[in-house]
Amino acid sequence: MPARRLGLLGGTFDPVHLGHKDLADAAQGALGLTEMIFVTSNVPPHRQQPVASAYHRFAMVAFAVQERPDWRAADVELRYDTPSFTSRTLARFLERGYQPTELFFVIGSDAFLEIESWRDYPRILDAAHFVVISRPRVPVREVAARLPHLTSRIVTGALDELSSATPLIILIDAVTADVSSTAIRERRASGESIAGLLLPRVQQHIEQHGLYTPMTPGRRTSDAPQTVPAGRLHCQE
Repeated sequence: MPARRLGLLGGTFDPVHLGHKDLADAAQGALGLTEMIFVTSNVPPHRQQPVASAYHRFAMVAFAVQERPDWRAADVELRYDTPSFTSRTLARFLERGYQPTELFFVIGSDAFLEIESWRDYPRILDAAHFVVISRPRVPVREVAARLPHLTSRIVTGALDELSSATPLIILIDAVTADVSSTAIRERRASGESIAGLLLPRVQQHIEQHGLYTPMTPGRRTSDAPQTVPAGRLHCQE
C-alpha cells in the first residue's frame, strides 16, 4: 500500500487567501502529499480573536478548496470551545491512526520562527513533519540561522530524505503571495478592492455577507445558513 502523506494547514482563515493556497500548493508539489486538509481554528492562542464568525471562516475555506479534489476543509477544531493548539490538532489525527511520519504540518517561515513559544514545544516537533515554506521577506534560510539548535532535524525537502523514522523539519523555498488576512480586512474596512488577493468564490462570500466592513445602523452581517460545496468537507467526529 502506498505511504499516506497527509498535509495539514491550520489557521483562523479570517479570511483564507492566496498566500494560504500558495503554501498548500508548494508543499503538495514538493512532497507529493496525497491529501491537503485545511483546519480552521476556533480560538487562536497567539493572535487576536477572529473578526468573522466560525461559520463564515469555515464556509470560506470550503469554497477555497472546492476546485481541488484532493483538498478538504476540516471542522475538527471548531467542535471545541477551547483554544486551538496545534499540538491538540495533531494529537487528534494521531488518535485516528496516522503515524507522525504520515502527517505534514504546513506552515509559513514567519510563523515557524515563533515555534519556541508554542504549547508543548519541543515535543510537538515529534508529532508530525513540519513543512516550512518561505514567506515574503522571510526566506527559509533564516530558519536554520535563527533556530540553530534545530539544524540536526532540518532537511531541504528532497523526497529521499523522508525515509527517516522520526519527523523532520522540511524547508521549501517557494514564492508565496505577499498578502495577509490583516491586510484584506483593512482594505475592506477602508472600502478598497480585495480582488486578486483571494479566490473569487471567497471574495464573493465576503462581499455577499458584508464581512470586514464597518457596521451601519440597524444592519448585521448575515450568518444565515448557506450551502457549502458538497464533498469538500473532512469532518471529525
